[in-house]
Amino acid sequence: MTSTETAGQPGNSSDSPFTEAAHDRDAAPQFVLPLVARIEKDAPPARTDALETAARAVLVLLSDERSTGDGEWAAAVRDWQDARIRKVVRRARGAEWRRAAALPGITVTGARAEVRVFPPVPLDGWPKDLARLQVSGTELDDPEPPGPPAPGRPVLWLNPGLEMTAGKEMAQAGHAAQLAWWELSTEERAAWRAAGFPLSVRSAPPAEWDALTRSGRPVVHDAGFTEIAPGPTLVAEWRPPTDHG
Repeated sequence: MTSTETAGQPGNSSDSPFTEAAHDRDAAPQFVLPLVARIEKDAPPARTDALETAARAVLVLLSDERSTGDGEWAAAVRDWQDARIRKVVRRARGAEWRRAAALPGITVTGARAEVRVFPPVPLDGWPKDLARLQVSGTELDDPEPPGPPAPGRPVLWLNPGLEMTAGKEMAQAGHAAQLAWWELSTEERAAWRAAGFPLSVRSAPPAEWDALTRSGRPVVHDAGFTEIAPGPTLVAEWRPPTDHG
């Protein structure tokens, strides 16, 4: 199961939802951010491509005009961020994907990956065409080991000591991207968005993981409700984007 509940290291932004006390967020009505990955039987995306696309999808949703100010999704996004920051990744193919794509949301594409992100919904209030989708079935692989992170891009470093399904890792990558987003100034956010939210997701070198978690960078801590024990799963390393690739 890929449903997650995490908290991050407090950021620099005073409006970051991750700085709120845990008991305050627990007392609020709980919402979840749905993401749906298109995984066709004959053409599944590469794992790293899917992780990076999911992370970008969260950023696209957060920065969309409909999610801010008086936008049509803004209240749902605020309610979601006032509670625990939950994301669930489900998979779809064929007619399932077409039905999901007809619902209000945003489809983000990678090299071959397609991920559709939807405005937050109550935990027990999923649209039926999303609720019927499977959480399992997101087993993805990289045909070739991913190369080093592209220069000048933020890097989301995965805990090298954990084994997670691709769906779980996609949700975690979304958390890390969101933590990085809340660390940034308005100007930095605008520049990242203008560049198309370039980023890399890579497994951290084992010898460097402990130092990364103590570096002061944003750290995703999983609550341990699904798949893994509680603890750090990703570290977001911000490198200002220098290109539009």
